[in-house]
Amino acid sequence: MSSFETPVGTVHPPHGEIEEVGGSPAAIDRAVSVIIPALDEAAHVAAEIEGVAGQLAGLDWSYEILVVDDGSSDDTAERAAAAGARVLRHRQNRGYGASLKTGIANARFDWILITDADGTYPAEEIPRILAASEANAMVVGARTGADVSVPLSRRPAKWFLRKLAGYLAGQRLPDLNSGLRLMRRDLVERYEHLLPSGFSFTTTITLAAACNGHDVEYVSINYRKRLGESKIRPRHAFDFTLLILRTIVFFNPLKVFIPAGGVLALAGLAKFGYDLTQNNLSETAVLALLGALIVWAVGLLADQNARIAMSR
Repeated sequence: MSSFETPVGTVHPPHGEIEEVGGSPAAIDRAVSVIIPALDEAAHVAAEIEGVAGQLAGLDWSYEILVVDDGSSDDTAERAAAAGARVLRHRQNRGYGASLKTGIANARFDWILITDADGTYPAEEIPRILAASEANAMVVGARTGADVSVPLSRRPAKWFLRKLAGYLAGQRLPDLNSGLRLMRRDLVERYEHLLPSGFSFTTTITLAAACNGHDVEYVSINYRKRLGESKIRPRHAFDFTLLILRTIVFFNPLKVFIPAGGVLALAGLAKFGYDLTQNNLSETAVLALLGALIVWAVGLLADQNARIAMSR
């Protein structure tokens, strides 16, 4: 991977002290690396950079802006550099998550703010997100504001995935995969081995933080209509569902295995009750009940393995 860099004006020296109050995570410097993944966003990337820089310039934060050009076929990288961003370029398309990983690996600061280059996340929401940094490991811009533009065709799938993830994680998750969020670098590094290279990066880090008790705050934001063509496809809904189940199985497998075994047990008991009325015990009832026991046993083993893995 080759890269070229252009400074973002004057970067103010970071400041701050490390302290611990009431067991909260140690404070880190008020300095943030903004990472903007971009694929064929030449028409919009400069405006996004200027909007972000304009918001950050008025705050008491040191900052840098990194654009990761994920193998664009247009002049996204050149326009981003001209607008004042550091630019890291993938020679070929590697995915949204891979772009974020590249940006985080090359970031100078311990606070990581991610946003998109397509104009959907208003830059004016950034100060409120940074303001919530002190007591949290992650601050998510939840798309629940008064002005949220989400295509009607996507809303049922997003609602289902949010409810499924919230149930499995055991807590309310207002926005599962928002692309505007602030994260501590050490949070990302802790779960880096789980974070995929595709669009599921944000979903995975949300679930990882929720399942392991990290301090996460959701700040309600507006969400604009996308500029240009969306890169999300209908098949991604199925991918997100599998990802949610896989991530929960990794961290809290009993949330999946107990209900699955319960369905088999109820089916077996219902069939057994029917068989009694017929003075007959069918193989179906026996297999369903045995299947429930096997699923529960596998769930207990998976839970034990998950606890051992997390204790290391």
